[in-house]
Parts: sequence; structure tokens; C-alpha cells
Amino acid sequence: MKGFVLQDGLFLLLLIGLSIPLGRYMARVMAGERVWLSRVLSPVERGIYRCMGVKPEEDMTAWRYAGSVLLFSGVGLVVVLLLQLLQGGLPFNPEHKGALGLGLAFNTAASFVSNTNWQAYSGEATLSYLTQALGLTVQNFVSAATGLAVVFALIRGFLGTGKGTLGSFWRDLVRGTLYILLPLSLVLALLLVSQGVVQSFDSYRWVHTLADGVNQLVPLGPAASQIAIKQLGTNGGGFFGANSAYPLENPTAFSNLLELLAILLLPAALCVSFGVAVKKRKEGRTLYAVMLVLFLAALAIVTFSEHSLGPVYSGVAAGGSMEGKEVIHGVGTSSLWATATTAASNGAVNAMHDSFTPLSGMMMLFLMQLGEIVFGGVGSGLYGMIAFVILTVFIAGLMVGRTPEYLGKKIEPYDMKMVCLIVLTPPLLTLIGTAVAVSLPAASSWLTNPGPHGFSEVLYAFTSMANNNGSAFGGYAANTLFTNVAGGFIMLAARFIPLVAVLLLAGNLGKKKTVAASEGTLSTTSGLFIGMLLGVILLVGALGFLPALALGPIADFLTNY
Repeated sequence: MKGFVLQDGLFLLLLIGLSIPLGRYMARVMAGERVWLSRVLSPVERGIYRCMGVKPEEDMTAWRYAGSVLLFSGVGLVVVLLLQLLQGGLPFNPEHKGALGLGLAFNTAASFVSNTNWQAYSGEATLSYLTQALGLTVQNFVSAATGLAVVFALIRGFLGTGKGTLGSFWRDLVRGTLYILLPLSLVLALLLVSQGVVQSFDSYRWVHTLADGVNQLVPLGPAASQIAIKQLGTNGGGFFGANSAYPLENPTAFSNLLELLAILLLPAALCVSFGVAVKKRKEGRTLYAVMLVLFLAALAIVTFSEHSLGPVYSGVAAGGSMEGKEVIHGVGTSSLWATATTAASNGAVNAMHDSFTPLSGMMMLFLMQLGEIVFGGVGSGLYGMIAFVILTVFIAGLMVGRTPEYLGKKIEPYDMKMVCLIVLTPPLLTLIGTAVAVSLPAASSWLTNPGPHGFSEVLYAFTSMANNNGSAFGGYAANTLFTNVAGGFIMLAARFIPLVAVLLLAGNLGKKKTVAASEGTLSTTSGLFIGMLLGVILLVGALGFLPALALGPIADFLTNY
């Protein structure tokens, strides 16, 4: 366990050290300030605006901003859907992959447009290089940039002085992609290629293996470029079916560290950006601290459970349960990855989550069920956490009989309606989807395991889809008509209902004058407030999901350990 603690401590030090300068840089980029890349990228940025036919200085209302987001995402949905349906006749398809069925194509398009990246297929067996690169990789960029744009629109709502406008979505989208996501992805992709991650448009290769002397078909493709943005953009969709447990996606301990850092880097940096943007850095540190506390608690439980509570096979595993884990990663790194990927709305895996112990599975479920606010997705994690902050401020205001305020804005009934949509939409979709799925006559045939663990597989699938995560236990047959269609609509609703609510909340906040803090104003940076916020987050999560968790991982633990 001592080695695990040292490893996790080093990882967190690297994460915090990298996130602080990056967060400051991101705040400057999204504020429209010149940065060190401006000399090179400003002409490109202006050219993109001309090609799009938009005015970057346009100041949009909340409804206009939301309409632009929905229009852009709708076009992306159609493009990805058509690429899958027509890929058999399109170029860059050396393995001659045919068209996908309409249900699976819709599910995949909805998944990548919504930044969920749930996959009911194996990439190397199903998709052409063109579909992967032009369809999925592009959406990895723009869906992350959309979340980034929306959280900065919310920040402008807090900074607004009465107009209620939120800036230009098109400008936010372009700057977030061009100045943040593309440069970081380029650097990470080159580093991954140096470690052996493939980046090629050649056909698959037959190789003669040294271990047993047989010929094996090795899939290739432009993987490194997609893997870089899948991690940085908290997308998580693997180029290959085994995701980051596959050697050509994650071949070394160093590539594993790079990808792990990439998963949490932008969500962590956004806490710093928030403090810089609102000119109250303590507010950003408060959110960062809450996320770290929840993350560390979950990491400790998962690591302990995998080290001490799992099955240990003589001569195979040393220091914990190796079931479902790659030898190169081991128990400690697999536990860290599983915690990070379910906390960060990423969903990439380097081990089989279905093989983790029930207690670990419960923690992975609970991290997602909190609404992916423990770092969470790019942008979406931060605005989800801010919604919980507003909810906490509102509850505290009710307790002392004062109108609640946050960052100088009075929180009123309309604001709380939007907060409720943000906080409650994912839990409702999770529970409704799970309830319908387990009640279907065919449900038992979709499961690898019976009993509580089988229920956990279904619960995990719909938790993942309804919280924009995309990971899976792996024991649930995802490629069915019901899951493809229902899951596709759940992913779209879970993404865009809270997103639109955030923008309407931002617009309403922006219409209000900023009020000066008084002696009765609740401090939102104190230790007391951090404790209250943690309590509200855990209480909402427990009230929403404790019965379902009791039927799944808790019952699984009690009946097997």
C-alpha cells in the first residue's frame, strides 16, 4: 500500500502543478486576450470566422447562445450518422468495413456529439479510418470545446451588469479548439507515438508472434491523434475495442501516466480558470478543494478494496486482485485510472471494470451518479459543481432567513428552477432507463451475470449514458435495439437539458446588478462552507441512488464477501 500512496501522491502533485499555469492560460484565451500562440493562430482564427460567415464580436442572449449550441450539435449528429451509414462507399477504408445498422449508428452519433463516447461496437472491427478520424475525432474536439464555451458563458453571467448577454458561441468554440485543445492534443499525440501508439493509414498487418510462433492480424489506424483528444477532452471513446487496456493504445507505463494526467488536466485547470475569470481566486480554490476531497476519498476506497478485498490467485497476483487488470499497470495504477475516469466523465478504461470488487464498482457508480462533478467533463464538470454551490447557498439562505447570494448575484426562484434541471436530470434519466431495461423480458439474455451483479451491470450502463461518461462494466450486451435507441436519446437529453439550463441560468444572472457583500453574506470560501457543500453533494447522491446501489453492488458485496 505504501507504494500505491507514493504513486498517487506523485500523480496529484503533477496534476496540480500543471493545472495552475494551464488554468490561467485558459482564462486569458477565453477572455479574448493575446497569448503566446496569438502571433501564429490569430490569422487562422480570423480566417475561420470568415469561412463560417460569423461575427466573433457578436454578443448573444442566452436563448441565442443555446440555439447556436443546439444547431451546431445537431449538424454534427447528422454528419456522424451519415458517415457511418455510408462508410462502405467512402475512402480511407482499407479493410472494407460496411455500413452500420441505423440503431447502432444513431447511438454512436448521439454518444460522440454529447461527449459521452459510449461504445456498443469494437472500433477496429466496425469503423473505417475516415469514420474514426473525420467523424469521431472531430466530435471529440468540438464536443469538449462546446462544454468549455458553456462554462465561460456561465462565468460571464456572474460578471454581467444588467445586459444578460453571454458573448459569442462561435468565438468561444473556435478559441477553445484552436488555442487550447489542438495544441495540447498535438503535443500529447507526438508523445504517445514516441511510446509506440500507432498512427497510420495503412492496412492491417499480419505479424509472426515470438511467443507462440503463430500469425496474428494486428489492426492499425490513425489512433494516437484520437487517443490524445479522447483523454484531454474527457471523451474516452477508444480507437480499439479494448480501449486503453490495448497495447497499441496504451503500451507503456509512461503512456499510461500521460493519459491519466490528460484525463483530469483540463477539468482541474478550469477550477483555476474560474477563480481567475471571476477575479476571486479563493472561489476557484474552494471548488478545487471539494473536488480533491471527493476524489481522494473514492480513490482510497477503490485502492483498498482492490488491494485487500478481491480474489487473490496463488502465483498470479501479488499485492491485490489482478482479475481483469493488465500486468503492466497492476492494482494501484488500475485503481487510480478507474477512479479518475469515472470522476472525470471520461470513460476510458485500462482494466475491466466488471472484474473490480463490488465495493470498487459502487464507488465508480457513485462518482458518476453525483452528476460527474468531481472534476467531471471539460466545462460540464465545473458548471455542475457550480450548480451544487448555488443549491448549497440557497439552502443556507433558507436556514438563516436571508436572500441567498453567490458572487454578488442574488439567487431567486428562476435560478433555482434551472439549478434543479441541472442537478436532477441525470439521476432521473439514470433511474428511468435502468428501471425500464430490467423490466423487459429480454433483459436476462443481455447479461453475463445473474443476481445483484447483473443488476449492477444494467445500472452501470445507464448511469454511464445518463451522466455522459461512456465506460461500461462490460457484462451488458449493449448492441441491442432498445439500448441503442433509448440510450441514444438518454445521452442527448442528459447532455443538452442541463446545458441549456446552464445558459438560461447564466442569462438570468447576467441581467442582475452585482450587490456588494455585507456582514450577513455567507462566505463561500470558508471551511464551514466546504463542509456544507460536501454534505449537500453526498446527501443528494445518497437520496437519489442508495436504493439502487443496495440492490446492486451492496447486495453483491454482502452475498460474496
